[in-house]
Amino acid sequence: MLDFTATYTDLYQLSMAQVYFHQGHKNDIAVFDYFFRKNPFKGGYAIFAGLQDVLKIIDELKFSEEDIAYLKTQDFDEEFLGYLKGFKFNGNIYSVQEGDVVFPTRPVLQVEASIVEAQIIETLLLNFLNFQTLIATKANRIRLVAGERMLLDFGLRRAQGPGGYYASRAAVVGGFNGTSNVLAGRDFDIPVSGTMAHSFIQSYDDELSAFRDFAEGRPRNCVLLVDTYDTLKSGVPNAIKVAREMEKRGQKLLAIRLDSGDLAYLAKQSRKLLDDAGLDYVKIAASNQLDEFVIKSLLEQEAPIDIFGVGTNLVIGSPDGALDGVYKLTFSAEKPRIKISESIIKITLPHKKQVYRVKNDNGEALGADVVTLAEEEKPERMFHPFEPFKSMELTGLKLEKLLQPVMKDGEIKIDFRSLTEIARYSKKRLAELPTEYKRFNNPHIYKIGISQNLKEERDRLISSFKK
Repeated sequence: MLDFTATYTDLYQLSMAQVYFHQGHKNDIAVFDYFFRKNPFKGGYAIFAGLQDVLKIIDELKFSEEDIAYLKTQDFDEEFLGYLKGFKFNGNIYSVQEGDVVFPTRPVLQVEASIVEAQIIETLLLNFLNFQTLIATKANRIRLVAGERMLLDFGLRRAQGPGGYYASRAAVVGGFNGTSNVLAGRDFDIPVSGTMAHSFIQSYDDELSAFRDFAEGRPRNCVLLVDTYDTLKSGVPNAIKVAREMEKRGQKLLAIRLDSGDLAYLAKQSRKLLDDAGLDYVKIAASNQLDEFVIKSLLEQEAPIDIFGVGTNLVIGSPDGALDGVYKLTFSAEKPRIKISESIIKITLPHKKQVYRVKNDNGEALGADVVTLAEEEKPERMFHPFEPFKSMELTGLKLEKLLQPVMKDGEIKIDFRSLTEIARYSKKRLAELPTEYKRFNNPHIYKIGISQNLKEERDRLISSFKK
């Protein structure tokens, strides 16, 4: 994991913290909600990712001597800097499980801490959760169309700087099998995979010699890139020669890779050449600006592609580029807090809260989550948060509590799971979601409701501020 200190934040967090400190508010307990306002990629859901990374960093977060020396140059006073020298997050965090399917406007994670501590971790929390949730969701959309075919993250070289490190992790949460990113492979125990570059072949006087040397040097999981010169007249025939030579040594060529041209046509022709040569076990990998729509098209054309290497469009979260996750104050100094806006969708929900997933007697998700006050157990009806005349009866339905304590008094309270376990859990949760919410075009809108008690509290606060 990369190294972070508490200056991984925005200046205004520290500016506000200094005022809280000097005005005697530094120990005021505050509650903040993390949520997002719309699904990415015009889809029907998002896959929550980044939680374990955030908890690890917050658990060890502090201001270094270098941080304090720098902040002295930014007009922070000695008394406040002395406080920051002993900074440690001692609050509580409640969250859905990493890998869960989540939806707009409802809390995904909740922070309860002193207002200074809660503000200082805000930027870091948003930075990690927004990015990894975006990438995990993109990866999952690709997984949905790819079926059981192998998916590999090839995006590090096109990522926004070190973001590629965490993109590789998030891709696995979303359902990818491996990555070309060696550092992410080492740190997150992700299977690493790679082939060769065109430059390797170009550095030789002939393609066949390049293939032979590579197969001898990397016989295990050997993949030959066949489109440097002429895919069907040169690349695949030379790969067949090398595959036969490997067989004589008791080895097997794993795959050939196509990286340009008409991938559907070339895959079909390559498959025929390989099969005719008795090499039906050699797989076909494809790369080159792939995303869920390109892969869907290739498979609709019955392209016999076994492995997809996805780069740019995965790791930058194309076309969205960002998840609009926010972090809003809902309670502080023993009072509920609310943000009022001319846009009703931007009016926040006050108080510390809980979120329940609505299910039937068979445990099947009904396409609805209800947000309640934290102490509520069984609301009988949920109301649309912005359209007061829409509601849904909950009597007789099962409610699954989603926000669970993951950090208490600054200590992590969950056992960390491997990425494989998180991905398996995510797959299970997505399977519970009815198909109509997973459509790429015009997915069904998942219902988010609020309880009667929460609705009344919100309306009371709105009314009090408008007097």
